[in-house]
Amino acid sequence: MDVTHILESLNDEQREAVTLGDEHALILAGAGSGKTRVLVHRIAWIIQTMNISPYSILAVTFTNKAAAEMRGRIENLLNVPAGGMWVGTFHGLAHRILRTHYAEAGLPKAFQIIDSDDQLRLLKRIIRDAQIDEAKWPAKQAQWYINNKKDEGLRAQNLDAQGDFMEQQWIDIYKSYQKICDNSGLLDFAEILLRAHELWLKNPSVLADFQRRFRHILVDEFQDTNTIQYAWLRLLAGQTSKVFIVGDDDQSIYGWRGAKVENIQRVQNEFEKMFLVRLEQNYRSTGNILRAANKLIEKNFGRLGKKLWTAGEDGELVKLYTAYNEQDEARFVVETIKQWIEQGNDRKDCAVLYRSNAQSRVLEEALLMENMPYRIYGGMRFFDRAEIKDALAYLRMVASQLDDAAFERVINTPPRGIGEKTLQAIRAQALKDGVSLWDAMALILEAQAVPARASKALNGFLEIINSLLELSGGAGLENLLLAVLEQSGLVEHYKKEKGEKGRARVENLQELVSAVKQFELDSLEAGVDEEFEEMDDLSVFLAYTALESSNGQAEIGDDCVQLMTLHSAKGLEFPMVFMVGMEEGLFPSERSVEEVDRLAEERRLCYVGMTRAEKQLVLTAAEHRRLYGREFYPKVSRFVRELPQDVIVDVRPRAQISTPISRNTFIDEDALDDFQLCLGQIVRHMKFGDGVLLNFEGKGHHVRVQINFYDAGPKWLVLAYANLQPV
Repeated sequence: MDVTHILESLNDEQREAVTLGDEHALILAGAGSGKTRVLVHRIAWIIQTMNISPYSILAVTFTNKAAAEMRGRIENLLNVPAGGMWVGTFHGLAHRILRTHYAEAGLPKAFQIIDSDDQLRLLKRIIRDAQIDEAKWPAKQAQWYINNKKDEGLRAQNLDAQGDFMEQQWIDIYKSYQKICDNSGLLDFAEILLRAHELWLKNPSVLADFQRRFRHILVDEFQDTNTIQYAWLRLLAGQTSKVFIVGDDDQSIYGWRGAKVENIQRVQNEFEKMFLVRLEQNYRSTGNILRAANKLIEKNFGRLGKKLWTAGEDGELVKLYTAYNEQDEARFVVETIKQWIEQGNDRKDCAVLYRSNAQSRVLEEALLMENMPYRIYGGMRFFDRAEIKDALAYLRMVASQLDDAAFERVINTPPRGIGEKTLQAIRAQALKDGVSLWDAMALILEAQAVPARASKALNGFLEIINSLLELSGGAGLENLLLAVLEQSGLVEHYKKEKGEKGRARVENLQELVSAVKQFELDSLEAGVDEEFEEMDDLSVFLAYTALESSNGQAEIGDDCVQLMTLHSAKGLEFPMVFMVGMEEGLFPSERSVEEVDRLAEERRLCYVGMTRAEKQLVLTAAEHRRLYGREFYPKVSRFVRELPQDVIVDVRPRAQISTPISRNTFIDEDALDDFQLCLGQIVRHMKFGDGVLLNFEGKGHHVRVQINFYDAGPKWLVLAYANLQPV
């Protein structure tokens, strides 16, 4: 049988993996090493040389897109339809099994899958009907709790609260929720795999049928499997099926959502005579990028171990730019992209990667300023995010109580017991009297037209807005926003949303404080545009955010710069990659530096980011950063310091970042017309008060000074606009 077409495009290691005999195998596939090619060609090899039916092979991957790509490649390679083959995601394959064996699984024939939104609505109803305080047991957290337990293979009856009242409440909610789902024939996403696993445990004959059917099981991205996925695979494989595992322990970055990197090590112990093949030849990145990535990941302990290499050129050195602050960092990124475009390259070939969604705000502003199209990959623009819109809606209510859209958004956000029936009464009153919803609420309260519980909740909302109105007179935008976040309960509300998503929402709200600070500073330095002269500061800021939001993202497929988190970048590649915010406390994050396992995962995330780059990799850090509403003076990330110095070029050495001046050294005389300043001098600013001049950078009218204000802390100001007065 001629198998030339299967093997001719493979390198030696890929060929070794594809042509293994009827045995277990672990393929340790490095970034850019052609793992999908190996999986597809392995399936073709099994079918062509082992006389195995295509329908006796089960291939599992993590996304529908990857599964479709795999089926398409199989069809092209073998010239046979792959539609009936068992190639799909864990959940897709488990769902297929449950449709066939619904009765044995204890399901009605017409069982339905509910999505995340439907699941959340159901939990809200359960909590409300049970008269449970949603402030203490929010539906979002209940959803996280239930899904997490199911991913661990745990039913409510398997859990023991051990006398913990709060834990018992979560267990009770889980029980109530599952009872309704079972009675209604509903399956949430996490239930699909758990129910399929239980189907096999409770029905050995059904399990035996599947074990006889699937003689070969192939699994992609194995390092991302969680507890129930591993248990499902282990049960299906039994003692007779052969497993072909493809994964990379160095790219395990989803521990926060249940992935177990130890599964890729555990599998070697649980399957006898498992062959290990390393795919180390990289077809994506240049030699210098790979040397940097290899050196970084070597710092992690307990790795299976591999070293990426390329037959291609060394390419350019990895660039490091240390910026003054986040604005300078964003400016450098945009200027570098402009130079890239001027060399005949496309914008879409540039990706800017960041650790936290909140970092996108300053980058977005810099790109908008240059009219450079961009797209947030897998996410939303900063001012379009739900939590930001919530906070801005409170500010809009302060600016104008006639804003019905803002009223509708925040009256029960966070939940304060104002239901749809009460809202309908307010809308009807507003329509009847031709007034705003705010005024209609006041009329309803005055007439005592709603039940006492609803009336109490409405009065609570009324008090919040009135309190903010009183504060808005002279507190300043930053203090007003801080009051909004505190009095509304938004921060505490989103803190209860467990996992990475909840943390990101809180960080975004904190970053909105940074946006307000920067807006106030820019207004002081540059003045107010003529079109805004008659507006107060709050109205100007709200107009600014609305204008920012109205600049829509580029469409998918447009030639635009790609912005994304490091997690979103997994599986992608770009000719030019920027990794911004390479600072201690940001990347690695403050939460991870004290925990060995979390720090190791952060390092793997950095490794993943670096290996997205094909030709050019640029790392940036800032000496001073305003983020999450706080001021930071961070060190450059340990991940940068762990890279080999011979592959990095510092495009702006740290020694030249800012020029320290001795106590008697005067700032460039061209910077001032009326007076001179020197280090250590006490100066006064109209907003920030008195402070000591610490440092300066730049020349002439562009000079910037660092002042440590007694009340406001350290700040950088453009001297030409700061209007500083010596004290």
